[in-house]
Amino acid sequence: MDWDDLRFFLQVARTGRLTAAARALGVDHATVSRRIASLEAALGAQVLHRSPRGCTLTDAGLRLLPRAEAAESAALAAAEDAGEGAALSGAVRVGIPEGAASHLCVEAATALIMRNPRLDLQIVAMPRNFSLSQREADFAIALTPPEQGRLRIRKITDYTLRLYASRAYLGGLAQGAPRVLEDLRHLRGVGYVQDLIFDKGLDYLSEVAEGLHPRLTSTSLLVQLELLRAGAGVGVLPDYMARRCPELMPVLGDLAPITRSYWLVLHENSADLIRVRLAAEALAAGIRSRAAVG
Repeated sequence: MDWDDLRFFLQVARTGRLTAAARALGVDHATVSRRIASLEAALGAQVLHRSPRGCTLTDAGLRLLPRAEAAESAALAAAEDAGEGAALSGAVRVGIPEGAASHLCVEAATALIMRNPRLDLQIVAMPRNFSLSQREADFAIALTPPEQGRLRIRKITDYTLRLYASRAYLGGLAQGAPRVLEDLRHLRGVGYVQDLIFDKGLDYLSEVAEGLHPRLTSTSLLVQLELLRAGAGVGVLPDYMARRCPELMPVLGDLAPITRSYWLVLHENSADLIRVRLAAEALAAGIRSRAAVG
C-alpha cells in the first residue's frame, strides 16, 4: 500500500469532497480520484461512497481511517527526527477564541516565530469549535473541554468576566448609574446572538444579571468590545480585555464576577509531534501569564 494513497484518502475523509481535497493538496480532481482508485485496488475494497452531496466512508473506509491516521502521525514524527534542539519548522494551526487570540496570545506567538523562523503558525480565531480528528487544527484552545474523542486535555487557566459599560454611557443615563441589579433592566444590553452561540461557556449574560436583554448583538466578542467602548450599552467582557480600555468601567463593581476557563486540547495522534507540542506549550503559557495580569 502506498503512503501517498493514504494521504489522499485522509484528505477526502476530512473534507468530504474530492474537489476540496484536491484544493488542499494542490492537485487536480482527477489526481485525487486516481489515488483513491489505486488505494481501493490495493485493498480490494471500496473505501468511499460518492454522491452529488460529497463522499462518505464505507465500512472498509471507517476501518482504514484510524490506521491511516496512525501512519500519518508516524510519518510526521519521522520528519522531526532532527530532535528537540533543532528549530521548529513546518505548519502548525491552532483554533482559538478571538478574545484569547487577540488579547492573550500575541506576544507568545510573536516570540515563538522569532525563535523559529521556519515555523508557519496559523492562528484561526473564529466563533466556532474545531474538529481535531478531522485536522481542522493541530490543537485548540477551548472554553468548554470536549467530552469525547482521542484527545489530551488540560486546563490552562481560569479567567473572570463582569458587566462593563463606557463612562460616557453611564454618565448620560437619565436615571443615573445603576446601583442595584433591578436597575439593569432599564439598560440596553450588548451580547451574543443567542441562537448562534457556539459554546455553552459563552451563554453567561443571564448568569450575571437575570433580565438584562441584549438588544444589540454580535457573534464577535471584538465587535461587542467596540460597541461598549462606543457607548452602545452594557455587556459582559473578560476582565483581561476590559482593563486595557480606560473608557470602560465595571457596572455594579461589587457584583461577583463570572469565572470561565481556557483548556488546551490536542489530538493523541499529533500531541507528541515536537512542533505541535512546543507551539501548544508556548501559547498556553502566554495565555496563562496574560490572563493573570490583563
